Amino acid sequence: MSAPTRLPMLVPEPGLPARVTIYEVGARDGLQNEKALIPTEVKAEFVRRLLAAGLPVVEATSFVHPTWVPQLADAADLMGGLADEESGLGDAARDLPVLVPNERGLDRALELGLRHIAVFGSATETFASKNLNRTLDEQFTMFAPTVERARGAGMDVRAYVSMCFGDPWEGAVPIEQVVDVGRRMLDLGASQLSLGDTIGVGTAGHVTALVEAFVAAGVGVDRLALHFHDTYGQALSNVQAGLRAGITTYDASAGGLGGCPYAESATGNLATEDLVWLLTGLGIEHGVDLAALVATSTWMAEHLGRPSPSAVVRALG
Repeated sequence: MSAPTRLPMLVPEPGLPARVTIYEVGARDGLQNEKALIPTEVKAEFVRRLLAAGLPVVEATSFVHPTWVPQLADAADLMGGLADEESGLGDAARDLPVLVPNERGLDRALELGLRHIAVFGSATETFASKNLNRTLDEQFTMFAPTVERARGAGMDVRAYVSMCFGDPWEGAVPIEQVVDVGRRMLDLGASQLSLGDTIGVGTAGHVTALVEAFVAAGVGVDRLALHFHDTYGQALSNVQAGLRAGITTYDASAGGLGGCPYAESATGNLATEDLVWLLTGLGIEHGVDLAALVATSTWMAEHLGRPSPSAVVRALG
């Protein structure tokens, strides 16, 4: 049964972007922390439903070693099934982004003919060590051949940077350090940089200052995306600050699923439904059918055996 089509009253704010791209990470970032293994066919249906709801970008999975993230051990089977003409998306499945941690992951993506990958870096020394088993500087040496080979094969490469607003081990992260890491990721050949508030400690003023620092360093807002967690209830406030700074790409997870398996204090991602509600009220185009999205998140919550943490899903579901 579809959710009600209740929508917020339209009250635009002058000066905001006319359209925003929602980069849906629920199928990868949202599910990677789940302890109980989710059947591949359920993941595939989740991806198809998200696309059918109008989300323009759906990151499908990660080619990380199954020892580190057992939930995503079926990445190749998932992508192959989605590309099947009979039951999947056909060739369009090859446009779904996947995360690759290194060249071995890239090899698997290339074998499947995929066209969009993402790499995942750190703004801090400690998290680089815990997540990548590299120093802050060594991570770039690790990423360089992956990005170079991917670009040489005609792939688009996105770069994530974690801990941009705070680190559970190091505390506050200097803005200039985040800008330096981000610029180095872009210099490797990434087309877009997603700045992650991995533990959800960022506030609106911090968002404004970070975006301004990137712009001052010569990075246009068109190359930046923002990735918020709602640990302290600040995600939508931070989106508002991002919009006012001109950012037009926001990562979000259907139903508010997910977190980071290497940072215990990283709770759920910004819920896609909550983001859609905000954008709709501001009159910003996003292309997403909210009722279909709520129905999808409600369906996935039933498979996971618990209610969605999204406020909008709870209100409309």
